[in-house]
Amino acid sequence: MKKVMLVTGAGRGIGAQIALLAGSRGYAVAVNYQNSRDAALDVVRQIEASGGTAIALQANAGNSAEVTRLFGEVDAQLGTLDVLVNNAGILASYRVDALDEDNLRKTFEANVFSAFYCSREAVRRMSTAHGGRGGVIINVSSVAARMAAVAGGTVYSASKGAIDSFNLSLAKEVGLEGIRVNAVRPGLIDTEIHAPRGGLDKIREMAKTGVPMGRSGSPAEVAEAVLWLASDAASYVHGSVLDVAGGR
Repeated sequence: MKKVMLVTGAGRGIGAQIALLAGSRGYAVAVNYQNSRDAALDVVRQIEASGGTAIALQANAGNSAEVTRLFGEVDAQLGTLDVLVNNAGILASYRVDALDEDNLRKTFEANVFSAFYCSREAVRRMSTAHGGRGGVIINVSSVAARMAAVAGGTVYSASKGAIDSFNLSLAKEVGLEGIRVNAVRPGLIDTEIHAPRGGLDKIREMAKTGVPMGRSGSPAEVAEAVLWLASDAASYVHGSVLDVAGGR
């Protein structure tokens, strides 16, 4: 029987690559999206075309009720969840003296609340304390959490700093219940999330001088790190954050 992986925000960018790689490695993949329906369906088609199993599920991962529904649909269509990848998120790019309350709330809902809501549902299913068989939770953070304001301003950096703290705290909370918890911290990665900040060309130019390896990374390189953390090869890795940032 195939292991089941849910990837939030998997219609595009890093999430899509994680889903595609997971499908190619034998996972049954739930491809969550909020608005990018066509893109998510394309990810599913690609997985199915290569002989894999995948479904696209719409839900706002930053909304508690929708997350409850999302996990119920995964249960019904794919079975017991084995791996959760908390990838959903948005990039906020404004100074704190230009703070917009609505944007602040939306950023934390997308980047932080989503991880709490989804992990709540995952732990309820995975934890041996709840009769589960264990599992893996992987949180997608950002080097902005430790470099401060480099990937979209104070709001984005603070939201990813919260993910780093959440990652370690959750690991300590459920480590004796059969659940491994880790995070990846991408650096400058070639994805559409950077479009509001000048697009990929600007990111690639920044990387030439700002990244020790002299280049930006690809979503596929982040996906490889995530799939390693999900695998038994990382069986003693817990509460860790793996930088995928070219030395930045």
